[in-house]
Amino acid sequence: MIELRHLRKKYENAEPLKDVNAVINDGDVISVIGPSGTGKSTLLRCINMLERPSGGQILLDGDDITAPRYDLTAARRKMGMVFQSFNLFGHLTVIENLMIAQIDILKKSRQEAYDTGVSLLRRVGLAGRELQYPEQLSGGQKQRVAIARTLATDPDVILLDEPTSALDPTMVGEVQAVIRDLAQSGKTMMIVTHEMNFAKAICNRVFYMDLGGIYEDGTPGQIFVNPEKELTRRFIRKLKVLEFSIGSADIDFIGAGTQIDLYCLQNDISPKEKYRIHLVFEELVRQILIPEYGEPEIGVTVEYAPDDQKVAIDVDYAGGRFDPRESANKLSLALLMNAAEKIGYEYDGSKQRPNHVELVLK
Repeated sequence: MIELRHLRKKYENAEPLKDVNAVINDGDVISVIGPSGTGKSTLLRCINMLERPSGGQILLDGDDITAPRYDLTAARRKMGMVFQSFNLFGHLTVIENLMIAQIDILKKSRQEAYDTGVSLLRRVGLAGRELQYPEQLSGGQKQRVAIARTLATDPDVILLDEPTSALDPTMVGEVQAVIRDLAQSGKTMMIVTHEMNFAKAICNRVFYMDLGGIYEDGTPGQIFVNPEKELTRRFIRKLKVLEFSIGSADIDFIGAGTQIDLYCLQNDISPKEKYRIHLVFEELVRQILIPEYGEPEIGVTVEYAPDDQKVAIDVDYAGGRFDPRESANKLSLALLMNAAEKIGYEYDGSKQRPNHVELVLK
């Protein structure tokens, strides 16, 4: 079992890991996903102590491997790492790449190391490649050798850092097939990946990383189908987001309109949808809400989902309960009803902006 307690990693100009807490159980297969730059690879490198954390603890089977006098060789006997760039020794043959750690770390004889290496190459579909050099292999073959090399020391935990990201698309499947087989072996695995369908298919847990930590931890069904947290939902649905905050009736509507135009241009949103976003902003915010409250406190979030080309607009605002569907401004309300296939309203008095309107555009 691995336990992460308040793990931190800080560089001179960045702090990718601010407070990471998690328990990784024996046999877990965990996909680590999230936007670029959120510390996914850094997390794996810290767990394997290739990067020393700036703070916090990593407990491996109860031992604090971040302790100053801890023998890291003992930890690395239990953990293997597969890198996106293979990291094979170019001057050694395939079988020598598999033998070296067995001899140096496990103290096996050369014959034992050779026999194990041959067996593992057969397992990853590379029987007969023993005497070739890495430069003679394709990218997919190199990565399969790298996986076999990791397995050669029989680690309890396998960490894979974007194992298919450096591959030609035609080679991704062959490496994924090996990892899929490995995931059924009972070993504990953590896989940093941008391949969402692959992650969904092989793991029993998903870590979504953002804001310096594990933002959401759940089953594939929860994370990929019904995420509980907002940033997870945006990432999974690949949402393109535009946000406004309005604190005065004197908002620069021309400037806001320019922001909407740029957002639509950058995300290839159709002229029809752009017109409807402008319409909602004009009729709901300018014609209905601002006259109602005078000194408004309004938040507007526009979300565009490229997969289904749907636009949703959420509007949150402070003040007493007011459902815009009951507005006396019948013209603006009719225009909104014509632009949206759904208009919902909720009130939650515990929030700073208790009124919430959701519109899904036609």
